[in-house]
Amino acid sequence: MTILFDLDGTLIDTAPDFIHALNAVRAEIDMPLLAFSNQTAVRMVEVAVTEGIAGLVAAGLGIKADHPNSPRLQKRLLQAYQQNLGLYATLFPGIEPLLQTLEQRHIPWGIVTNKPAQQTHPLMEKLGLSHRAACIVSGDTTPHAKPHPEPLLYACRQIGVSPTECIYIGDAERDIIAGNAAGMTTIAALFGYIEDMTHAKAWGAHHYIHHADEILPWFEAWQRLRNVHETTSSFERGIV
Repeated sequence: MTILFDLDGTLIDTAPDFIHALNAVRAEIDMPLLAFSNQTAVRMVEVAVTEGIAGLVAAGLGIKADHPNSPRLQKRLLQAYQQNLGLYATLFPGIEPLLQTLEQRHIPWGIVTNKPAQQTHPLMEKLGLSHRAACIVSGDTTPHAKPHPEPLLYACRQIGVSPTECIYIGDAERDIIAGNAAGMTTIAALFGYIEDMTHAKAWGAHHYIHHADEILPWFEAWQRLRNVHETTSSFERGIV
């Protein structure tokens, strides 16, 4: 049994780092700074994170991807972000005790994200997670990124488990599409960076959670159900 997580918006709350990076660029172009206490601004950044750097430039700087200044601002924002990677990022509430419990029970967990490796690995290292994760698969680890299932299947090979023994948890539709296509059990993290909750509940995930505290009880129930199914199947094969 294995649990795999998306990174931004599922395992780690990275929005504060992006607000900090946006403010660095906003200051350079004489725009007012975003307040960390401004929930509207925070929500805007959270939703934009799932769209990548181009989405953050559009939402946080008002420059759409087709604007001639967008490439330059994307490059500058990326520099500002990478210079202070993990400065304000934290695990979502409930994640650390979950990881500790999984580790105590010798249940491997890993990361499958579309974030490029040059950002993923330093962030994981900064938060002390690199040595704890059974695998770290970034957006450029394999030829295809999510929603293609290849990164998830690659993670399975790295850990040495079957996709049917994995749960994949993410906060974007592409996470659920990829997990389902890989043959995994999928959980949509509704506490993540989701703009439209109604749409999210139509993604086709096997389960939906509102807080990370819900993951372990659901995982334990899933394990019990699988054990019952396997016992029943073994018994039926034995009497045929």
